[in-house]
Amino acid sequence: MGVSPPPTGTFLPEPPKVEEELQEQEFLDRCFQEMLEEEEQDWFIPARDLPQGMAQLQQQLHGLSVGDGSDDILVRSPSKSNLNPDAKEFVPGVKY
Repeated sequence: MGVSPPPTGTFLPEPPKVEEELQEQEFLDRCFQEMLEEEEQDWFIPARDLPQGMAQLQQQLHGLSVGDGSDDILVRSPSKSNLNPDAKEFVPGVKY
């Protein structure tokens, strides 16, 4: 007995087409991988892109604060202000 043909309506792809689709998929995968690698090179990653001393300096800068809160502008008394209380209010785009 020989092999019977597939039932009507059943689609079996031709082997060369399957191989071609696999090659296209592999090509697309390689292209995406190359694109990701190029993007990673363009990104600035301090731990990778800065010299070792610069990375340590950056860590030290993250630990610094700007003032201790005792000289906060919002806490100052109005008597220390250098602003003119009679000045017109600033409105962007309006010329006086």
